[in-house]
Amino acid sequence: MTIDDATLPAHLAALADPHTWLEEVEGEEALAWVRERNEHAARTLESRPGFAATREAIREVLDSPDKIPQVVRRGPWLYNFWTDAEHPRGLWRRTTPESYRTESPEWEDVLDIDALNEAEGEDWVWHGADVLRPDFRRALVALSHGGSDADVTREFDLERLEFVSPADGGFFRPEAKGSLTWIDEDTVFVSTDFGPGSLTESGYPRSVRRWRRGTPMSEAELVYEGRPDDLYIWAVHDHTPGFERDLVSRGIEFYSGEEFLLRPDGSLELIEVPHSAEIGLHREWLVIELREEWAPVEGGPSYPAGSLLAAAFEDFMAGRRELTVLFTPSPTTSLAGATWTRHHLVITVLDDVTHRPVVLTPPEPAVGGAAWERSELAGVSELGTIAVGAVDRVESDDVWLVQTDFLTPSTLSVVTVGGGEEPEVLKSSPAFFDASGLRIEQHFARSADGTRVPYFQVGPADDAAPRGPRPTLLYGYGGFEVSLTPSYSGALGRAWLARGGTYVLANIRGGGEYGPSWHQSALKENRHRAYEDFEAVARDLVARGVTDPAHLGIQGGSNGGLLTGNMLVRVPELFGAVVIQVPLLDMARYSRLLAGASWMAEYGDPDDPEQWEFIRTFSPYHLLDESVDYPPVLLTTSTRDDRVHPGHARKLTAKLLAAGKDVTYYENIEGGHGGAADNKQAAHMAALVYEFLAQRLGLEA
Repeated sequence: MTIDDATLPAHLAALADPHTWLEEVEGEEALAWVRERNEHAARTLESRPGFAATREAIREVLDSPDKIPQVVRRGPWLYNFWTDAEHPRGLWRRTTPESYRTESPEWEDVLDIDALNEAEGEDWVWHGADVLRPDFRRALVALSHGGSDADVTREFDLERLEFVSPADGGFFRPEAKGSLTWIDEDTVFVSTDFGPGSLTESGYPRSVRRWRRGTPMSEAELVYEGRPDDLYIWAVHDHTPGFERDLVSRGIEFYSGEEFLLRPDGSLELIEVPHSAEIGLHREWLVIELREEWAPVEGGPSYPAGSLLAAAFEDFMAGRRELTVLFTPSPTTSLAGATWTRHHLVITVLDDVTHRPVVLTPPEPAVGGAAWERSELAGVSELGTIAVGAVDRVESDDVWLVQTDFLTPSTLSVVTVGGGEEPEVLKSSPAFFDASGLRIEQHFARSADGTRVPYFQVGPADDAAPRGPRPTLLYGYGGFEVSLTPSYSGALGRAWLARGGTYVLANIRGGGEYGPSWHQSALKENRHRAYEDFEAVARDLVARGVTDPAHLGIQGGSNGGLLTGNMLVRVPELFGAVVIQVPLLDMARYSRLLAGASWMAEYGDPDDPEQWEFIRTFSPYHLLDESVDYPPVLLTTSTRDDRVHPGHARKLTAKLLAAGKDVTYYENIEGGHGGAADNKQAAHMAALVYEFLAQRLGLEA
């Protein structure tokens, strides 16, 4: 995909850009340039004495047979998608709950992606499966070529363990960005590319249709069609017995949308909540998570952004606004997640980036405005990262409980909500590195405007001693309301921490660590606040004597790649090495490349001259100054990334090369936006990063 420059507004067309030819993703000249840069990376990094050992140490972690097999319950089975050395593209398999509790569960192979690729001569990457209730006999399996966002959906028979051919009436959605979801055994909702005019400007489906078995997809009945400038249209069916219903979603932009109840007569009834709110339905209940302040009744109470509210759904649809406040944020707390079981709602609260689950039990019968009972979830650690997920929200009150931190391998437990019992530990991940002598700390830096910015630091326990600056890797993201929390990484441990490095995770604005306001405070014209926060953390590390600029490296991907790209051009003197992965960098053209138009709610519209005036202040491609002495840079991306265009990374690399700067570039052919399609590729990409940082920051081999 390339841009027709004739369509650019005058203020952007006037920008000189000699490297637009690199936007031709699979152009012969562009790919020749990619091969040349990959060969340079091989000479520079892969030839290092420690590279092969680092790569193999990381792959051993990724392929470990002892890692926890994460499962989802579908009827009588627990399903797991597994990758290892024998199954690099993965194996979809299942076992019983009883067998899963044993040390060595007995797995039944359902679908071997590697065998499928060999049989079909394809490069499929697993994208997931939708298993049909209530009989759990059929699934809709999504597969992508090389890891791209675009994928196909194929019907799979879970009794015969084989695909159902379209010739035999099986559902099949050709390759496109979109989805296929069950309504019943003979009917699905389909959102996909139906030809010219059927996609939004962001490249996602503009309509959702009801498709009945035995009819061509092209004849599927239109349910709803959005506008060309919408983001994404889709629909789902709620299979809960006694509460079956259809919901249609209209994504207007990234943080704005509408939800409709699809009535049996085909009419759509709007669920009247703010466009920025997110909703969830469970049996009789509607829950509403606010991103902005809301007063549902004129003259009535107003609820702050970040609140979670509940209402009896049918009463709400009838116009009544009796709401119960389930959570209200404070200066240090935000809502990190929520999961329903059969009888309870478990919310997870972040308090200064530390997780705390809370159990909420609704009244029976459902009454809007009535109080909900509150209790704690038994046996939960007060430190680290905690993930809670329902085992089966329709039939069970059990939840999966995963607990971890930087130095503690993950444990997977099951606990019955409301039962009072301690969690039953089912699986524990092995320790992949020696964590003795390492310590986790949380610190707070002060940003340019005085904002308190938290960050986690993990490294040698004697960091405070006068031993000189240590090689330190600072990671950040700062966008799209994504929260970064501590987690165990055998790859990071082996390739960085065990070699004496220090790792730092920055919780900068733009993320969701303190709720919607933390995110919204760094949108568009305020984007600089995320970058000032990251700079503040870097300066605090230097001021505390943890490291110095020569030994401080930074890493970020996607929006985090935009972050580290801005660090490169804003404060190059502050860093000894910069890693930029699958990044946005050319902010003049980003909205016209692939899915870029979907992110204008985050960054702004560069086609608008007034908005370009602030966007240009965080466009690294245009801020690069050939007269500046930049630290060494590593850029990585993927040819098959159909979300963030590889041209961003290619063009900045070309510009750095033209200025004679120290830049290394590697482009993986497969992998999509994740950068790697299997563990072998993932290990290779990670080893490139760690060896680059080790080389440039002086980390021990």
